[in-house]
Amino acid sequence: MICHNCPVNCDIAEGQTGKCHARGVKDGKIVCQNYGRITSLALDPIEKKPLKMYRPGSYILSAGSYGCNMHCMWCQNDSISRGRVEADFLSCEELAGIALDTRSRGNIGLAFTYNEPSVGYEYVLDCSRLLKQNDMCTVMVTNGMLSPERFDTLIPYIDAYNIDLKTGDAKKYESIGGCLDVILRNIRAASDAGRHVELTTLVVPGFNDDADDFSRIVSAVAGIDRSMPLHITRFFPAGSYRDVSPTRPEKLYEFRDIARSKIDNVFLGNI
Repeated sequence: MICHNCPVNCDIAEGQTGKCHARGVKDGKIVCQNYGRITSLALDPIEKKPLKMYRPGSYILSAGSYGCNMHCMWCQNDSISRGRVEADFLSCEELAGIALDTRSRGNIGLAFTYNEPSVGYEYVLDCSRLLKQNDMCTVMVTNGMLSPERFDTLIPYIDAYNIDLKTGDAKKYESIGGCLDVILRNIRAASDAGRHVELTTLVVPGFNDDADDFSRIVSAVAGIDRSMPLHITRFFPAGSYRDVSPTRPEKLYEFRDIARSKIDNVFLGNI
């Protein structure tokens, strides 16, 4: 049975899961197996998402589940992205209740983060609708790999996004399970709808650390909205890239200068 949640369009057999490990087939129907399954929950500074220009100085309750529809070899959260793991169940009402209870600690809402939230689309949608009814903000930290139809359905319920833009090369994206055209389309859709969007490019040695690749990223962002913030972040060994050296700081400074030629808001991270 075909899962149409994202551009991967996995053909899943009964009792099995797709490549994201979070969506499967039960009784002839596609089901969201990680619905309400929470592996991580913390009250974080909004800047940690990273969101530099959305409600600076505030805090946001951050929740993660398990699963991801891409397979970046350097994933810093591979323990919860690579397969099903033990998790606590929280209904939307319970999670919203925690968000409301932490308002006194400066919480402005809920961020779906840590793993790839779009693989749990139904839970994100249900929780976001409930949070908006309670006048709380919603944030999605995502790779942008959600079907355009579902992405557009979520837009009215998400206030701010941080979307990974990993490379400007479509073939490189394909090598890690991504689709550049869909991701750029979704970035534009969120921006055109008036949502706050910030982007992050993790500079990984040997993957996307050449100037031509990065220049394509910059041109794509500038073509959507040159005021859209771009975070250029430093890679540290993680996942199966534990033997790869961290990104040289000089490379980030070089890329910052390239970005500033076309983009107004450029930030360096992990440096």
